[in-house]
Amino acid sequence: MEKILTRREKDVFDLLTKNYTTSEIADELNITKKTVRNHISNVIQKLGVCSRTQAILELIKLNEINF
Repeated sequence: MEKILTRREKDVFDLLTKNYTTSEIADELNITKKTVRNHISNVIQKLGVCSRTQAILELIKLNEINF
């Protein structure tokens, strides 16, 4: 089965499931907050959902991330 997420998108969403903020994710991954938001927006669009929470739930169902 083909993966939905890029490696970096997975990194971002793994940290989101650990309750990291956008700023904390940016610091942890050494990227800008805008880049974090872009990764999140891209995943939301790929999945056809409306929020970060819905994206996380869908990614867990698809076994793309663990919680």
